[in-house]
Amino acid sequence: MEETCQRCHETFREGDRYCPVCGLPQLIYVAAENSQLAGEDGTGSAVRLGAGLEAFGPRGGIVWRPALNAALALGVPAGLLCFGALPLGLIGMIAAAAWAVSLYAKWARPAHLSTGTGAQIGLVTGLMATWLAAGLCGCGLWISRFVLHQGGEWDSFWTGQVEKSHQQTMVQIDATNTQSVQVANSLRALMLSAEGRAGLVLSMIVALAAILVLLAVAGGALGAKLVAAPRRPGA
Repeated sequence: MEETCQRCHETFREGDRYCPVCGLPQLIYVAAENSQLAGEDGTGSAVRLGAGLEAFGPRGGIVWRPALNAALALGVPAGLLCFGALPLGLIGMIAAAAWAVSLYAKWARPAHLSTGTGAQIGLVTGLMATWLAAGLCGCGLWISRFVLHQGGEWDSFWTGQVEKSHQQTMVQIDATNTQSVQVANSLRALMLSAEGRAGLVLSMIVALAAILVLLAVAGGALGAKLVAAPRRPGA
């Protein structure tokens, strides 16, 4: 009787522990006389998993120790790059996530590496990188204002930009429309307040962090596609 893979349903030889097509570990049924080696079940037969299945986590999932090590190894330089050179950091985030997946495949040698697994590793890499970049950005702003005493310069620059934007808005709207004028003035007052400035800066950081994480997820999925050719563990 031919055996077929539980995932791709391809036929494999009797006794194969891994599918030769997708690499999924297979359940092997051994005779009752070998039950001392495999462990007997209630039906008189015994079941054992392919050797080394424990290394792949539950049901072939992610082995998190090498995954976290790979994410940390690439997430830190990606975060530094995003903080120091943001336009280049966007591309660097994709490359870092893909590279992290490649390192994971090298260290853990999983039987099968799906795009979902790559996306999860990319997500972890992106979270590490964005937390580092956001923390460095916050520390930089704090040092600039309270240590280097550049707060006055930042405030003057911000006030000038808000006033310029307000003037352009007033030119574009109808001055006789009282409601529009009130909305423009309220928005100007909010942007000039300390709360408004802090809220806008925080919103920009959160939006940028979300973009970086999404890029990392895409990079992880791409990396999985590039390095996840079906293979046997240890090949």
